[in-house]
Amino acid sequence: MKQIEVSIMGQSYLLGCPEGGEERLREAVAQVDREMCAIRDSGKLKARERIAVLAALNLAYILTERPAAPASAASDTRTEAATETLPSPEYVDKLIERLDQALDMDGHLI
Repeated sequence: MKQIEVSIMGQSYLLGCPEGGEERLREAVAQVDREMCAIRDSGKLKARERIAVLAALNLAYILTERPAAPASAASDTRTEAATETLPSPEYVDKLIERLDQALDMDGHLI
């Protein structure tokens, strides 16, 4: 498994990434960074932990609003249409686990 360094709200993280998944992970990081920065910039919250929780809830809510991708789309070769499909629930669960592990190593978000 490859490791890549990313930045979310100015904080660097070293994340494990499966071969060939670097672009998707960077896109996910960019989306999380945009969401967290928007919440922070609204001026209502300052604690990184609360910002992270709200960003996660906002992104999860957006995912639940989208229709589920057909099963055949997951097995198609990566075309522009296929890149717009949502990740599987299993992938999201594994990503959350990896984020939890990275945050546990830090000990705190602030």
